[in-house]
Amino acid sequence: MATLLVVTAHPEPRSFTAQWARATARHATAAGHTVLTSDLCARNFDPVEHPRHFAQPPNPFDALKAQEGPLPPDVAAETAKIRAADLIVLHFPLWWFAPPAILKGWTERCLPHGHLHDTKHRFDTGLLSGKRVLFRVTTGSNAAESGPGGREGDTRLLLWPLAATFRYCGLTVLEPQIVHGVHGYHRDDRKTALEARLTPLIEGPDEIASLCADRPAIPFNADAQFDAEGRLQPGAPSHSPFIRR
Repeated sequence: MATLLVVTAHPEPRSFTAQWARATARHATAAGHTVLTSDLCARNFDPVEHPRHFAQPPNPFDALKAQEGPLPPDVAAETAKIRAADLIVLHFPLWWFAPPAILKGWTERCLPHGHLHDTKHRFDTGLLSGKRVLFRVTTGSNAAESGPGGREGDTRLLLWPLAATFRYCGLTVLEPQIVHGVHGYHRDDRKTALEARLTPLIEGPDEIASLCADRPAIPFNADAQFDAEGRLQPGAPSHSPFIRR
């Protein structure tokens, strides 16, 4: 059995995002796994890194230097969960073409320099190597709008900065599970159809029971495929428009 950390970033506990997160925890528990949770909005997690969080912040304030010392209690609690987890599952909507600010702030504060990463331990040698992360995401736009040629932009590319954040710390990033067309403006038959589409995700069965054993990982270039200046070497594959020759 394994330990899962389920992180939720949505202010409405009745939202599909929150229901899906609770279902993830429920299915994992039923399968015998240990489940840790972080409902960021319910906890009023402060996403802004700031001198006020530290007893003796450096002056001028430097977030990386501040994080090297004793961690604030709220961050220490989150890093303990991250260290304990074999699989981290993030539940969030895309708002304005990105994850909610509270989740971005969680990564900024709860993947602290000197504790979960440093300049000598990143990417292939990341301190969180061996752990995996899965994004369970909703969009308001439909699948066509959210695809490579869609006017909302390719959702996979919008998720790349978050995926790269966890890759930096050494985690394996699983292919995201994305549910499109989730918003509160559906009416009548469209609302009924949406509920029918979402219900199986809540009621299961859920691949989380097997720790997503068959879900592929997002490919990233290995450290050895970059030259001494950090540029992709000739002949190395390009897995993303973000890293290309």
